[in-house]
This record gives sequence, C-alpha cells and structure tokens, in this order.
Amino acid sequence: MINVTESAKTQATKLMQEDGKEGYFIRVGVQGGGCSGLMYQLDLDNQEKEDDKSFEDNGIKIVVDKKSFLYLIGTTLDYSGGLNGKGFVFKNPNADRTCGCGESFSV
Repeated sequence: MINVTESAKTQATKLMQEDGKEGYFIRVGVQGGGCSGLMYQLDLDNQEKEDDKSFEDNGIKIVVDKKSFLYLIGTTLDYSGGLNGKGFVFKNPNADRTCGCGESFSV
C-alpha cells in the first residue's frame, strides 16, 4: 500500500480540479533510469489495467502496476512546497540509496 499525506491529498485534489479531471486517480510507477537506477512516475489516470493494484488512502485512489508495486510497498506520497523545491515526494522504506533530488532510487 502507498500512504498519502494530507498535503499530498490537498495538492492532488487541486490538480485534478484545475485540469478538469475529477474522478481520476493517481497512477504511481517505477521505471529504469535516473542517477540511482530507478525513477518514480506519477500521473493522473482514469483507466485501470488488468494487472494493476488499486487501493485508497486518505480519500485518494492510488493505482500501481504489478511490477512497480514490489518496489513501492509501504511508500508514503507527500507534497513539499518549501524553498528547496516544490512537488510530490516519495518516502520509500525499500530504497537503499536515493539521489540528491529524490527523483531516483536503488534497492
């Protein structure tokens, strides 16, 4: 399961409303790349696929493909709007190493 903080929920809801995508969910995934080997993907989507894992936390529906789910179990999705950067942040307990920007990791 992926947990969603209150700040991530607020920002996701705001983005869905601004983009006219009410009723969509957050699709989270992992792909090869980045300076640490694996990169996070985050999109708004409304089409589930056959092998997707789907769950809800804090009123936000999260969908993850089967392969990515193994890397993301127990991850928390947060949103940071501070001076050091603005955006969604993954707090992944499975990551052995992350890059300085936090957009890639390795296990």
